[in-house]
Amino acid sequence: MSKTLKGATRQLTLVTLVIIGVCILVGVLVAKVRAKHSDVIVLKLAHCLPKEHAVHKGMERMGELLKEKSGGTMVVEIFPNSQLGSERETVEQLQLGCIDVTKVSTATLENFVPAMKVFGMPYLFRDSKHFWDTLNSDLGKELARSGASVGLLGLCYYDSGSRSFYSKSKPILTPKDMVGEKVRVMNSPIAVSLIETLGGNAQTIPFGELYTALQQGVVDGAENNPPSLYTSKHYEVCKYYVQDEHTSIPDILIISKVVWDGLTPQQQQWVQEAANESVAFQREQWRLQTDQSMEIMKKAGVEVIYPPKEPFKEKLMPMYDKFRDIPIQLKSAKTLGELVELIRKVQ
Repeated sequence: MSKTLKGATRQLTLVTLVIIGVCILVGVLVAKVRAKHSDVIVLKLAHCLPKEHAVHKGMERMGELLKEKSGGTMVVEIFPNSQLGSERETVEQLQLGCIDVTKVSTATLENFVPAMKVFGMPYLFRDSKHFWDTLNSDLGKELARSGASVGLLGLCYYDSGSRSFYSKSKPILTPKDMVGEKVRVMNSPIAVSLIETLGGNAQTIPFGELYTALQQGVVDGAENNPPSLYTSKHYEVCKYYVQDEHTSIPDILIISKVVWDGLTPQQQQWVQEAANESVAFQREQWRLQTDQSMEIMKKAGVEVIYPPKEPFKEKLMPMYDKFRDIPIQLKSAKTLGELVELIRKVQ
């Protein structure tokens, strides 16, 4: 066996052992939960946000609705704050059957479901109405279920606003200001390309490690929505928030296909209805938290700037040619470019 092959084998073995170890740790936590609910179906839901986040509140509401609809025979147990791993790790655990449900950004999901790359394309949606009309359309529903072949089924989308740049030493007012800047992005090829297209240096640092990375100068800034900037306390380090709103990337609640297929039709209906009905509550929480976050950050000395968006749009348009021919697994579109055109036609 060659040295290269031996090294690859050792690396694969190490990764496998790590995954097994994570599943064992998760199993210990889950066993404690099931001991409390031995007479009901417990859906284990893991995510990376803090409890005070509007998206967490949406998931809490989903759990309340499911308990009501099922007469207490189904409950959701939530593990927030990255207790069970990063977003990518929770998706992998979903595939392995370690957990039942997770909430991730569609940017993270694009590593498993190619069609999700479309949400990372810059300035794709005309406005908020176009965004939600797309998500609620048959096309949006097809996208949500497009991970079935890899064991992942989308239940609903949650509002995650628009992503904008925040930084420590200088504001990113134009694409020229991005040149040479080290900017944290999600673990997404599209997000990395966006920063590089603007001339920056993209860094895929886990969200839970970002505060320290900003403090220590590992990165100069990042990009996110107002509630996440506030609840993460990144505004304590970064005093410039430039509302360029380059992408609108929804969060998505996904369930293991193995778990879904193991439920009765009635139980599936309860889960889906609970997820659907939690969206309106989550969107209202998001609106309130966005307003509150902006107010608190401004009082804390954060300079909020609204730059002209056209220079950013013009600089980023080559991304559409770059990723146009990426193959995706949808009945309605075979390439990312075709999917973009379908979304642009949504009225």
